[in-house]
Amino acid sequence: MKVLLIKDVKSLGKTGEIKEVKEGYGRNFLIGKGYAKHATSEVIQQWEKEQAQILKDKEEELVRLKEIEKDLSKIKLNIKKKLGANGSLYGAVTKDEIAQELLSQYKIEVDKKSVELEKNAIKSAGDFEISIKLGHGIHAKLNIEITGLE
Repeated sequence: MKVLLIKDVKSLGKTGEIKEVKEGYGRNFLIGKGYAKHATSEVIQQWEKEQAQILKDKEEELVRLKEIEKDLSKIKLNIKKKLGANGSLYGAVTKDEIAQELLSQYKIEVDKKSVELEKNAIKSAGDFEISIKLGHGIHAKLNIEITGLE
């Protein structure tokens, strides 16, 4: 019996491989537990279509992320915070604030968990360059200017 593996099976093979197995093992264990499908021509064609669509979606996602990376490199995000008595910030600029300001000022949505700061928060006014993880190994640089409110 030929089966198409839809999940990795230890000691048998990886996802997408077609394997010849004994009838009972294939039907009762592999197909029964959802690790494989019976390898008919229709199932194989459907699998190939799905894999092509997944690859196409991934390529489109990479193009979109590259555009966001290019947009972020041109931006200088301005965040205004209240200054304390000694000229330092009253409070700190956090990852969450950076993500919210980016969304409100430039309509670019990033997850606050993807914002990378050298420390947990920025605690002084000035210019900073931070990195934002967009996914698929793409890191964008973002310039931030933090100024005090009068």
